[in-house]
Parts: sequence; C-alpha cells; structure tokens
Amino acid sequence: MSEWDARMEALVPSLRRFAWSLTRNADEADDLVQDCLEHALGAWHRRNAEGKLRAWLFTILYNLHVSDRRRRARRGRLLGEMAQFEAGPAPMSGQDAAVQCGQVLAQLDTLPTEQRDVLLLVGVEGLGYEEAARVLGVPPGTVMSRLSRGRERLRQMAEGRPAPVAALRRVV
Repeated sequence: MSEWDARMEALVPSLRRFAWSLTRNADEADDLVQDCLEHALGAWHRRNAEGKLRAWLFTILYNLHVSDRRRRARRGRLLGEMAQFEAGPAPMSGQDAAVQCGQVLAQLDTLPTEQRDVLLLVGVEGLGYEEAARVLGVPPGTVMSRLSRGRERLRQMAEGRPAPVAALRRVV
C-alpha cells in the first residue's frame, strides 16, 4: 500500500462522519463517500501536489453533495427532505444525554445550510478556517462570519430564546 493510499484510507472515517452529517442517512453517506473516493481517484492527475489531501477530499465530497441536492431540486423534490433518523446507540450514556443530543441535532437542522456546513467542517471535523474556505469555495472571512452567526444562533436556541432569521441580501 502506498503512502497516498494509506493517507486516503485514514481519512475515510472523517469523510463518512461529514457525509452522514450532511445526509443524515448511513446508506446515502456511504454512497457519497464512495462517489467522493471514485472522483478523487479519477481526478488524481489534476490534484495540487502541494495541496492538502484532506481539504481536497472534503471539497470533492461537499461539491458532490451540493450537486446531488440541486439534482433532486430539479426533479421536484424538496431540498429540506430528510430521511428518517435512524437512532443508533447514543455516544453518551443516559437517557437525558440522548435526548439532549437529539435536540442539538434538531437545532442544527434549523440553521441555514451555509452556517450548518461551516459548523460541521470547523467544529466537528476540525478543519481550519482556510481549509473550510477551500472546501466551500468562499473567502476565509466568510467562513468566520458564518461560524460566528451559527454559533450565536445555536447558543440562543439552547437558552430557549428564539433565534431571529436575518434575511441576507446578495451584493452583485
């Protein structure tokens, strides 16, 4: 096994975790990771040799997920349609911890997609601002502001205060 094969294999659990957080379905997440690895191997000659393999793979996975969402929208499906949450064993012990985990996931689902994706990449997957910016194709400052707004909205929801939804406007 080459060094690159070993590095890619070591990243599979992180890719699966991120894919599951995007799809909330284990089968869809596995398919997404497989598609990601297939695309990576097919585009191996186009990768930046000095670039970071992790950020490159997360970028491919994220772009595949976005493309799939757009394809489903074109077919008339709702973008917010989620598969039934398959409850597995709670990572924390106790019934209260399981309930709290479910509440946090539900609150996370209410965030705008842009904020949720940044929170997952930075907070869960441990990517830096620069890496997350490359994955999402936005400037690092945008990552920081989305992260700040997302954290604040989650904090407000955890405190029982309604989180206002500010309408964003596009500047062209």
